Amino acid sequence: MLPAAMAAGGAAAQSTWYAVRGPDHSFIVDMPGEPVYKVIDTRSAGGTAFAYHSYSLEYRRLSFVAQTALYPADVDVRQPRLNLQSVLDDRAQRLAGGKWTSVDWRDVQGAPAAESVGSVQGGSVLRQLVVLKGRRYLSLAYLAPADALRTPEADRFFKSLRLGA
Repeated sequence: MLPAAMAAGGAAAQSTWYAVRGPDHSFIVDMPGEPVYKVIDTRSAGGTAFAYHSYSLEYRRLSFVAQTALYPADVDVRQPRLNLQSVLDDRAQRLAGGKWTSVDWRDVQGAPAAESVGSVQGGSVLRQLVVLKGRRYLSLAYLAPADALRTPEADRFFKSLRLGA
């Protein structure tokens, strides 16, 4: 991770931003501080072991998380929207009311993606972007109080995503 240039103007300029680089040059995303990196071992539905690479940061009252995994061969990625919908459905179980408030399907740099927003118990809101580029899964998540859903930090975080190889 390398420090990125300071943000221009506003509250975002008060911290040093870091260009977080995913494994195998899979992505770069800016975070308003140096995140904690962990590898989370998991298994596909077919039983094949693989790893999620997770980068998380608590910044003021905001939480930023970037996660990526290279899905193993037994995960069917031929219909990316179905794969991403499965991720959305799984995460919706942890939302207030068990569903997303909004889901916007689109492409991000040529890859199928969905950006979603949902309320979490306790008054916070989760905003996430999930992307599937071939076998590479990527998720950006931002958790904040409802009044901080659209902060300069959140906008920079999501807009800074650059997909790699």
